[in-house]
Order: sequence, then C-alpha cells, then structure tokens
Amino acid sequence: MVRLSTFFTLAILAVSTMAVSAHSVQPPHTQSVMELEQHRLFQADSHRLLQACKNSAQARRLQERNVARRAATLENLQARRRLGGVQLDTPAPTTQHQSSLAIDNVADVNASDLFGSDVKCVLEPEVTEGPYYVSGEFIRQDVTEGQQGIRLYAEMQFVDVNTCEPVDDLYVDFWHCNATGVYSGVVANGNGDISDASNINNTAFRGLSPTDEDGLVSFTSVFPGHYTGRATHIHILGTYNGTVLKNNTYSGGVGAHVGQLFFDQDLISKVEATGAYATNTQELTLNANDNIYSESAATGFDPIMEYTLLGASVEDGIFAWISVGVDMRMAKSVSAASTITTNGGVANTNSMGPPGGMGSGSGFPSGSWGPPPDSDVTQP
Repeated sequence: MVRLSTFFTLAILAVSTMAVSAHSVQPPHTQSVMELEQHRLFQADSHRLLQACKNSAQARRLQERNVARRAATLENLQARRRLGGVQLDTPAPTTQHQSSLAIDNVADVNASDLFGSDVKCVLEPEVTEGPYYVSGEFIRQDVTEGQQGIRLYAEMQFVDVNTCEPVDDLYVDFWHCNATGVYSGVVANGNGDISDASNINNTAFRGLSPTDEDGLVSFTSVFPGHYTGRATHIHILGTYNGTVLKNNTYSGGVGAHVGQLFFDQDLISKVEATGAYATNTQELTLNANDNIYSESAATGFDPIMEYTLLGASVEDGIFAWISVGVDMRMAKSVSAASTITTNGGVANTNSMGPPGGMGSGSGFPSGSWGPPPDSDVTQP
C-alpha cells in the first residue's frame, strides 16, 4: 500500500534569530523587539514573494516536471524492491502528509493525484545547524555505508523566491543521526559512547551533492532515529561559490540556507517499532514538543516532508520529498564540530560544542575510516 499527501509543499529557509541549541533539551527562546520586528518583516516579504511564485508560469512548468519525475522515480524504486534488492542510488502533527490513496503500483493512479498539482506555499524559518555539523564531507548521494535502518530516499528541490526559478549548482549538505540516535563524525558527551574515539572518522549519514537544473538533489540514506530532547529530523545546509577538491570534497563558499526537516508523527511511530529503532532507550520527543518544529508550525510553516511507502510496510522503504524556497540574497555563518582532512576527522575546538544533559543510548557502530585521498583541506 502506498499513501501520501495530495498537495505539494514549498518551504522557505529564511534568516532566523533563534539562539537555542538544536541538540539539547530546549528552553523557550526570548527574542528582542528588534529581532521580532525583523522576523515579521521578513515573513511579510516572503509571503508576498511566494504568492507571486505560486501564480507564475515558471512554477506551473516546474510543478509539471516534478509530478512526472517523482512518478517515474517511485515506479523505479518499486520495481527495484520487487526484484529483491533496494539499491536506491538513482536519482505539524495535525496535518497529515499522507493521503488515503491505497495502491500497489504508481502506474495504477494519476500522477497528479498522487504527487499533487497545486503548490502549497508555506514558510520555514532558518534554524541552527546544531553542534554536530561536520565540514569537508564527501560529495555523494548514497550516505548509508551499509548501516542498519529503514531505507530512505530523500529528494529536495530549491527554488529562489526572488525569481521563482530553481537554484542549480547549490551544494547541499545532508546529515542526521543513526537508528539509535547517534551522529557520526563527532565524539562528544551525549552522542553515543564517548570512549569510542573512532567515531571521529565515521562518515555514515553525511554527504553533500549539487542541485541540478531543476534545483533538485537527492540522497539515499536510512530513516533517522531519535535522541533526548529533539524530535526526529534531518539537517540540510545549502552552500554556493565553493570549490570542489581533488578528493571529492567541497571547500569554502557561502553557506546561505540552513534548515531542519521533519516527518509525520504516525510515520515515526511505525519506524520506531522496528529493528534497531526499537532498541533505542533514549526518550522520544514528539514533534509537538520540539521547540524548533513548534516555532515553525506556530507561524504557519510546514517543515514536514511529503512521503510514500515503497510497499505495504514501512520496512519496504520510504520515498520522501520537499521543495524549499530560498532567498539567494541571504548569507549564513555556520560552525563545524569537526572537519574531514587528509588525516581523517579532526575536532574543531572553536565550534559551538555539544550540549550537556543528554540521555544515553546505543553507541554508533565502531570501526575507523582511513584517511581520505589527498586533499587541499587544511586542518582547523
């Protein structure tokens, strides 16, 4: 059975003044009068830009291509699953991001009904990159590295709200924790087994890839787990004008668009009842209790990914997507917890650092990664 929503979501990653840590139990954030006024003005301007985009010829043409492409992608993924392997390396709580459509094959329904024909314009504020961002990750789309979990094929599209055109050649960082709530690439209190020094060299569930001419980028991963104080989520960071290095990593550039993506609570519950997810002893935070999600939902934003199951069960895999409106005039400074170098992962002592007060959970799978090929990246 395949189910998903009948509308298309457009979210803006805007400049936010939230200072709350993305990986701790979150206290209420207090904004200054100036911050609130800046945020209000940005929202008003963004709504105006989005409405203009929604009614534009560019948006209609782009949506037609989206419907056709996503239908073809889903059919491809379903065919691969039926053949016995899932090599997926081809390119708020009250709102459900599934529909009542019950089908065994995407060919059985109209693609516009399945993927939506209308653009629903909603805004998402730009949020913190959190304390577990790692710079210098490999340019790649498959970030699974053989790790356990329910396969997730995630597609994101970036549209410039000033021109209504897709943003091409935007390098998108994509990262999240593993099935038991631990991030690779960072050794820190509250992030799995702090005695496992090899985790600094792990790169699973991290990667970046450029958007194409339709502003699209996709990643093959597994559905993220959870950890104390945060709802289940994925981080994304858009960067442009950087340099692709000879070891297939990306350096420099302007980090303009930072965001976090969420999932329907019903989907999370189904996933959490399976396999490695069910062994996670950390407390599960609901979307409604997550400050970053709640701040988005309270102002009409919708940072939840649309999705469909690849088969009758969630364990057959998930295809999820979202379109993200960005203002290419904006710029954002980010802080990396560590950096991939020729000597492997190196912690950045100047980063914002991990929070305290985290619950404990299963450690990230052990195993060191050798240093990447020769790189032009210097150690921090």
